[in-house]
Amino acid sequence: MSKAAKLIYDGKEIELPLLTGTENEDAIDISKIRSETGLITLDKGYKNTGATTSKITYLDGEKGILRHRGYSIEELASKSSFTEVCYLLIYGELPTKDQLDNFEHEIRFHTLVHEDFKIILDGYPSKAHPMGVLSSLITSLTAFYPESLDPSRSRKLVDLSIVRILGKFPTFAAWSYKKRTGHPIIYPDNSLDYCSNFLKMMFALPSMEYEPNPVVTDALNKLLILHADHEQNCSTSTVRIVGSAQSSIYPSISAGINALWGPLHGGANQAVIEMLDTIMNDNNDVDKYIKKAKDKSDPFRLMGFGHRVYKNFDPRAKIIKKAADNVLDKLGVNDPVLELAKKLEKIALEDEYFIQKKLYPNVDFYSGIIYRALGFPPEMFTVMFAFGRLPGWISQWVEMRQNKEPLGRPRQIYLGETQRDYVDIKNR
Repeated sequence: MSKAAKLIYDGKEIELPLLTGTENEDAIDISKIRSETGLITLDKGYKNTGATTSKITYLDGEKGILRHRGYSIEELASKSSFTEVCYLLIYGELPTKDQLDNFEHEIRFHTLVHEDFKIILDGYPSKAHPMGVLSSLITSLTAFYPESLDPSRSRKLVDLSIVRILGKFPTFAAWSYKKRTGHPIIYPDNSLDYCSNFLKMMFALPSMEYEPNPVVTDALNKLLILHADHEQNCSTSTVRIVGSAQSSIYPSISAGINALWGPLHGGANQAVIEMLDTIMNDNNDVDKYIKKAKDKSDPFRLMGFGHRVYKNFDPRAKIIKKAADNVLDKLGVNDPVLELAKKLEKIALEDEYFIQKKLYPNVDFYSGIIYRALGFPPEMFTVMFAFGRLPGWISQWVEMRQNKEPLGRPRQIYLGETQRDYVDIKNR
């Protein structure tokens, strides 16, 4: 006998079927509740609402579990490459060597962009935030590849759009940084691997030889894997709901970039460094800010601690902490802000207040530290988050299309004025 929940309303009993996921998660299917009762449900922020079913990522915040297509984040971060994880997320299985070689070749073929993009780039002021520039450049791909707008496009065309955006994204990301610094752009060097190519476009100058540091390349590869997908978060759900209107992959991904830009989402790692700068400029008074963080009446919050989903230690934070220690050690970085970060981390991990509330340093705390050590300015941190999340957004967009999901259309409870008569302006 199938399990079901029951809702009693206005003397009538309505049966609501239960849906059980492959990891034994139970959900009440309320799809027909409005047609049966005239009621809708209210769940601000969708904290308890499943908007879709998915086969991509499994997350258990209570147990600190994160898996992509069944593979643990720990194994992927230690054994895989970012391009291999891209393939896994988008196509559902780990690739064979031939499949991965072909996938990387296709991506490499699309790293170059039309020269007219330089005209678009020149139109932005030098102080434009790289996230705004990046989202605009991604949307502009629709103008250069109008065939991508066809909602009936074949899977072959979809696959072309996928490798195209994977190839051009690092080019656009690096160029958005070059625009910010006023430096000349660097074209892709397809003799390099995916991460090294990006690093060269970021940090090289036309008059200099650039040799990517293997320590930096390895750290970047790991960081991108750790951000590759995270179930139905704000930006991912944005990509799916924009895609549900049969929007092409480019504006859908651009929408995800803009959602990620917010300081409560992808901007958190930038906020970590800004917080550390604030503490450092206040005589490095860590104790003062620890007290402020504990004071409920004080608006100050420690950025990079705790997580909305994980009630235990963020599994990605465990991995990235080791990577951060390794990078700082091998690069011999001597940065007072990073020293302050390690001091703050030590206090938080040993303080009973933070332990009881499970406010452990999260992935944003450590990623900000690593990106600073690698030479990335704070305004690029969210761009790097978007870079890592790109395959997750793509896979979610593809899955939404394959499932033929309906147009997203949330409901609301209206709390405004009831009907009233219009008053002419001279009588107001």
